[in-house]
Amino acid sequence: MSKLTDINYIKSILSKHGFTFSKSLGQNFLVNPSVCPKMADLCGADDRTGVIEIGPGAGVLTNELALRSCKVVAVELDKRLLPVLEETLSGHKNVRVINDDAMKLDFHKLIEDEFPDNEVVICANLPYYITSPILMRLLEERLPVKAITVMVQKEAADRICASPGTRACGAISAAVHYYCEPEVLFRVSPGSFIPAPKVESAVIRLNILKTPPVTAKDEKLFFKVIRASFLQRRKTLSNSLSAGLSMQKAQINEALARAGIPANARAEEMTMQQFSDITDALYCGV
Repeated sequence: MSKLTDINYIKSILSKHGFTFSKSLGQNFLVNPSVCPKMADLCGADDRTGVIEIGPGAGVLTNELALRSCKVVAVELDKRLLPVLEETLSGHKNVRVINDDAMKLDFHKLIEDEFPDNEVVICANLPYYITSPILMRLLEERLPVKAITVMVQKEAADRICASPGTRACGAISAAVHYYCEPEVLFRVSPGSFIPAPKVESAVIRLNILKTPPVTAKDEKLFFKVIRASFLQRRKTLSNSLSAGLSMQKAQINEALARAGIPANARAEEMTMQQFSDITDALYCGV
C-alpha cells in the first residue's frame, strides 16, 4: 500500500511545507486507500493513454494515475502545493505539475504539446464550488479526450447525470447529455478526505460523444432554450421561455405549437429531441 494513503504521513508532509487548507479553494484531499485506485482504474488510464488531472492536492490520486498511464499532467492552482507535490511524486518520471488555473488554461494547446500521439482522459477531485463551470468549460471546448472522470458532491452528481425527460433533470443535465453520456460510478463517504466535508461525494464519468444526440439549426439558441426552460422550472414552459428569452408569450406559444409541444408542458418533461424541435421552431420563426 502506498504511504500516500497514510493520513499521518500526508499530514506530516503538509505540515513540513507549512501548508494549511484553504476554504476559499474548496480543498479536501483524498486519502482513502481504496478510492484513488478505483477512480484511476475506471477513468480509462492505461500505458497508451495520457491523463490530465485537475487539482492534484497532495498527489494521492496522481500517484495512482502515474502507475497506470503513460504520462500525467497535473494542473494545480495553489502554488503552496508545488513543493508538496515535488516530494510526494518524486518517484515518478512520467508526471508533470503545472501551476495554472484550470478555468483559464488553454487545454487544446496543453494536449497538443504534452500528448501529441496519445489518447487522453481527464481525471479530477473537483472543488465543489467550480463543478458546473469547469465541467461545462471542458465540454464546450470539445477537447479531444475520451472521457472525463470527476469526484463531485453527490447531489451534483445526481443532477449532472439525470436523464432529460425526468423530474431530476435540470439545465446542467440537458447540457451535459448533449456532449456526453454521463454515469455515476460509485459513492464516496466524507471520511475519505482530509479535512472531511459535510456531504457525501460521488465519482462520475462523462463518456464523450463523437456527435451530439440531436442536431439543432442553431446550437447557441439551443443552449439558450435549455437555460431559459429551467430558469423558472415551477412555471410552464411557455412562461419560462417567454421570460428567459425576452420574447412575447404569443410568439413562444406559436413555436411550441409548431414543435408539437403543449404550452403548459414543463421543462423537466422535455427530451433532448424536443428541446431541439423547440429551438428549430423558434429559429424559423425569428
